[in-house]
Amino acid sequence: MDKSKSTNDQFALTVSTARKSFGKVEVLKGVDLSIIEGERVALMGPSGSGKSTLLNCISGIEKLDSGEIILDGKNLDRLDLVGIEKMRRESIGYIFQSFHLLPTLTAYENIELPAQLIDIPDKERKDKVDQLLESVGLSNRSNHKPDQLSGGERQRVAIARALIHKPSLVLADEPTGSLDSKNGEAILTLLEDLSNDHKVALLLVTHDRTSTRICDRVISIQDGKLV
Repeated sequence: MDKSKSTNDQFALTVSTARKSFGKVEVLKGVDLSIIEGERVALMGPSGSGKSTLLNCISGIEKLDSGEIILDGKNLDRLDLVGIEKMRRESIGYIFQSFHLLPTLTAYENIELPAQLIDIPDKERKDKVDQLLESVGLSNRSNHKPDQLSGGERQRVAIARALIHKPSLVLADEPTGSLDSKNGEAILTLLEDLSNDHKVALLLVTHDRTSTRICDRVISIQDGKLV
């Protein structure tokens, strides 16, 4: 179901006529995409369709050849490397298929890290971590390191980490891809609930049609174009 947009909607992300090539291969061919605050959008497409390149451009890892990306009111093309890094730390949360937790840190410390990087005060940071641990059902696992947690628990830590700094956009790249169906379903429900609670926009990249049930819109990319 599409979420209707009114004139009062604020956009968390706007991508306009985005083009990106690697050598002679044009990967993005004029992509236009807008996501409003709090909206959940699923992006589907086969391997090689441009999904990863689009995510990399949105996060500032790759630079567009032409077009523009406006994230949280900032035009990425006008930011220097320091500005892009600051934008990534403050405005984007990441959730990956393979979790990407730091193995030497506890669940608590993994969640806390993004808040430390943007200098959230100690008391506020502790309160946020404790609140998120409770929200994802891991208050009793806070001192466990990733290798002491199940796959589902690790992804719950990753979701909490993605939300700790109150980003305007969360990029979720196949977040249930490493999980069995039961844990995958639980993670999707958790993502839906927390994105509602925190009013955060979500761009969910997935191959699994069932994962799109939590999204307001489903869009497809093929050969570098949204279809």
